[in-house]
Amino acid sequence: MLSQNTNALGILFPNNYDNTIPEMVTDRAMASIPFGGRYRMIDFALSSMTNSGINNVSVIVRKNYHSLMDHLGAGREWDLARRRGGLNIWPPFADKGIKLYNSRVEAIVSIIHFLEYQKESYVVLSDTNLAVNVDYKEILAEHQKSGADITMLYYKTEIPSGRRNDNCTLTMDENGRVKQFYFNDYRPGIQNLNMNIYVMERTTLIRLIKDAASRGLINFEREVLGMHVDELDIRALEFKGYVAHICSMKSYFDENMKLIDEKNLDALFPKNNPIYTKLRDDNPTRYLPGSKVVNSLIADGCRIEGTVENCVLFRGVVVEKGAVVKNCVLMQDTVVQADANLSCVVTDKNVTVTANKSLSGTDSYPVYVAKRHVV
Repeated sequence: MLSQNTNALGILFPNNYDNTIPEMVTDRAMASIPFGGRYRMIDFALSSMTNSGINNVSVIVRKNYHSLMDHLGAGREWDLARRRGGLNIWPPFADKGIKLYNSRVEAIVSIIHFLEYQKESYVVLSDTNLAVNVDYKEILAEHQKSGADITMLYYKTEIPSGRRNDNCTLTMDENGRVKQFYFNDYRPGIQNLNMNIYVMERTTLIRLIKDAASRGLINFEREVLGMHVDELDIRALEFKGYVAHICSMKSYFDENMKLIDEKNLDALFPKNNPIYTKLRDDNPTRYLPGSKVVNSLIADGCRIEGTVENCVLFRGVVVEKGAVVKNCVLMQDTVVQADANLSCVVTDKNVTVTANKSLSGTDSYPVYVAKRHVV
């Protein structure tokens, strides 16, 4: 994976939107949530950046970051294990300037001196609650062509039910300049939903953040962008690629299940822009005599002896003889023992469902089993 260096650095916020799916972030960040059989949510943002030649990426963590640091390591899988630039993880209290932040503005303030000494001309900011595959070279080219102060991405969708009280939508003029932000938009129908992905000059970001900090402003969208929409030239670009938006347990279940459809899988994982993740050298999945698998996405390292229908199985899942698993998302190293029956269930890592047990949810309310639990 060798990409031509892009004159931009990246900043990721792994803990934003932790509150939207509290069941899964008791001991991990939103960025660490497993997705799509073998990936973590941060893999999509990191891979998009490195595929676009952004080789200086900072991850500003707030809490529950042990799992994330274990996953990222030195960044080797994303070609970010470098002497200059590469992957920088900023935990709270790492030095006297880095505190426990409560907003995007406070997070950037904590690394403002680092930003001042970087050589890249542009900055890409991104959250990690979206599984998307973005070509930042195109975004940077459009940003430079327009001469805008800030370029942001949006996509057209109905407001997800999990974000009715936490969303930002946009209206633009015929040139794509943002005219108004709507916060906590409750309007029905298709809206222009902000993806919280921003491109701007590094000096512009430093100036905006220093100004906000001096006036006690903390909300980047509402107080930095929204209050200065008439002064700043903010352009919005529509993202027309595949978007998996994780904002609730139901959305997590739904977005994983959508990947069973090969069209969606190919849209999120195009061959020319692969998504990278931490390696785990497993054996190929074994399908033993008597097993039955229908319409499912199954990672490597699994052992299937029972029946699996319409499911997403992560690495190392075991479905023993006589077990029936339908419409489920089973994370890494889940074990479903003999003659158990699961329907519309999401299991976290290292869960064991003992023999002859039955768990059943619905499409609108899947049952969730927490990490390391035995049922």
